[in-house]
Amino acid sequence: MEYLYLNVHDEDRDDQTRCNVWILDGDLYHKGLLKFAMEASSLKDTLIMLAVDMSRPWTALDSLQKWASVVREHIDKLKIPPEEMKEMEQKLVRDFQEYIEPGEDFPASPQRRNTSLQEDKDDSVILPLGADTLTCNLGIPVVVVCTKCDAISILEKEHDYRDEHFDFIQSHIRRFCLQYGAALIYTSVKENKNIDLVYKYIVQKLYGFPFNVPAVVVEKDAVFIPAGWDNDKKIGILHENFQTLKAEDSFEDIITKPPVRKFVHEKEIVAEDDQVFLMKQQSQLAKQPPTAAGRPVDASPRVPGGSPRTPNRSVTSNVASVTPIPTGSKKIDPNMKAGATSEGVLANFFNSLLSKKTGSPGGPGGVGGSPGGGGTGGAGSNLPPSAKKSGQKPVLTDVQAELDRISRKPEMVSPTTPTSPTEGEAS
Repeated sequence: MEYLYLNVHDEDRDDQTRCNVWILDGDLYHKGLLKFAMEASSLKDTLIMLAVDMSRPWTALDSLQKWASVVREHIDKLKIPPEEMKEMEQKLVRDFQEYIEPGEDFPASPQRRNTSLQEDKDDSVILPLGADTLTCNLGIPVVVVCTKCDAISILEKEHDYRDEHFDFIQSHIRRFCLQYGAALIYTSVKENKNIDLVYKYIVQKLYGFPFNVPAVVVEKDAVFIPAGWDNDKKIGILHENFQTLKAEDSFEDIITKPPVRKFVHEKEIVAEDDQVFLMKQQSQLAKQPPTAAGRPVDASPRVPGGSPRTPNRSVTSNVASVTPIPTGSKKIDPNMKAGATSEGVLANFFNSLLSKKTGSPGGPGGVGGSPGGGGTGGAGSNLPPSAKKSGQKPVLTDVQAELDRISRKPEMVSPTTPTSPTEGEAS
């Protein structure tokens, strides 16, 4: 239980006092603490305030009935003398019937009808209470405060509440207030709605201060219904707006608790261990066929320039575009078999280049080697003309040696290819 107080200042008398306030926790387990707040000696100067959470309207009616029964049970345990208790109940009925709408000569409520001058209360005609009015008279004033009314807009957006749902909730709360002769105030601390109104109504009920605020029922999130203003006919006006609902429908059947939505961000994502992840990847890679595991690796030797040597290339479709090491490329042999292996094709290709007859009369084949350079042949040599140039002898011998190594079969080499002793010695 929490305790605080309200400063009450009387401007007419220039006097000040404090109003004690006890706030009981919403758990029934703490109801035994009411004995410290509600005592028999001060019961007639007590006001009960029941709070309702409008962000959870499905708990409103059950909460009101539960705590009203707790207060009723506690008052019965105080053993107030019957005469005093009856006097308190009659005063509550009289205040309810004598309510006057502020700012009007005649009351808006039909409970009380006064003469035009209202000079004498004895001249007034007191109408009987309705069948459902003050059926649960506690003998002390009761105020029902609906808090968090700013959540009404959230209920409309997230849970598809419509105006008739809020009218349905309000009608049931107002029926409860009629039974206990209670006032009803919708408040919102977040939007600062009716906060001062609650204070003014409390001090008016406890200290008799003037109060000139009329009832408000137009705004669905700022309703104010003072005790004595309401009746069954006024509540029936809300029922006229019902389209899919009925006034006699059960509150628990219409205003139900929405299902709990699980948000994704509330779920914690736990990463698996690195070794477990790597083992899974290893098992998946092992199941894949070798061809799908990746691109075949080119294991051919590289020259200093970074490109693989021409004899080891495995693509047969690109043989026609291969440029031989010696400058001055020749056409490939059209009689070359397409079914030969890549190495055999390359060997035949270079052997065909070496076997071309270039010693025709007037051709460049009659040019001799340079003096002292170890010429590889004279006129009528079968080597390509580019091989006759200076510095090409080592290249041709290297090519011949590479071809011999690749082919390794004598039948793959053309029988017309001459191999001079000079070339063999140079290799």
